[in-house]
Amino acid sequence: MRQKLRTATAATALLAFAGMAHADGELNIYNWGDYTSPELIKKFEQAHNVKVTITDYDSNDTALAKVRAGGHGFDIVVPSANYVPIWVKEGLLLEARPDQMENFKNVDPRWVDVHWDPGRHYSVPWQWGVTGIGVNTKVYGGDINTSAIFLDPPAELVGKINVAPEMNDVLYATIKYFGGDWCTDDKELLRKVRDKLVEAKTKWLAMDYSVTDKLPAGDYSAVYYWNGAIMRSRLANQDIKFGYPKEGYPIFMDSVAILKDAKNVENAKLFMNFIMDPENAAMVSAFAKYANGIKGSEQFMPEDMKTAPELVVPAEFEKAGEFLEACSPEVVDLYSRIWTDVQK
Repeated sequence: MRQKLRTATAATALLAFAGMAHADGELNIYNWGDYTSPELIKKFEQAHNVKVTITDYDSNDTALAKVRAGGHGFDIVVPSANYVPIWVKEGLLLEARPDQMENFKNVDPRWVDVHWDPGRHYSVPWQWGVTGIGVNTKVYGGDINTSAIFLDPPAELVGKINVAPEMNDVLYATIKYFGGDWCTDDKELLRKVRDKLVEAKTKWLAMDYSVTDKLPAGDYSAVYYWNGAIMRSRLANQDIKFGYPKEGYPIFMDSVAILKDAKNVENAKLFMNFIMDPENAAMVSAFAKYANGIKGSEQFMPEDMKTAPELVVPAEFEKAGEFLEACSPEVVDLYSRIWTDVQK
């Protein structure tokens, strides 16, 4: 018995040492720009003696293309729900089994058996939200709960609109504006969508990501953009209001996943587990102003997020929101052609 005890103790010590060794070193995160809390990263670095480097990307397609090309050096990526199946199918993600991690018990059941990662074998929640309308009500005082704000803009907003340069969000809103369904291959409908977007773009000022600075400053008077960024804009300028397009708006969730060719896998797993802690998840949300999917995080959230109109969907608009599923390659090709025409 004593020999067995000594062996077990030695094994425990070895495992503890190995865990400490894994915790030292680096972690390279590839994430959307202006989306990662510096305070969260500092806390993680201090807790695990890991140096974190964050590299920004501006779209799902940018991230996917970069990783596909290889030689990237990243450990973690944060794709949106409709892109996760693409990453998995192409063998780009590690089946890290976050569902077996200690803090997985904190994931809200709503976000466990999700269609893009059933049972969460590859990814954990980062943040979720909606794409909607932000308007400076000093410039325009009419109805803002409609995609007409950027597709058929009122005179007051012409030449003052910014639209998120994200293909799926823009095409979804436009397809719904014409009464269609996501992933449709209806050629006649898609021709209307293309023509509308090409025509509407002549009335926009920009398609960029500089909303949290330019909307409150008055450089833009209206945006079609993500709710957290619009909330940040409102906190800087109380004339900014958020609208939920009644024709239909996309719901998104971005999730943390580990890349198949990651060099710092153990540190990446530590980070996954770390952000499923309610207090840490609240830090994620407090910075970027999106919900996070971790139950118990609410008690650590800033008070202004608990009642924010950008985060609390009015009952009348709840059914207008829809998660974007991954479309077939044939439909993606059709959408990509439309998007190419819009970007000309």
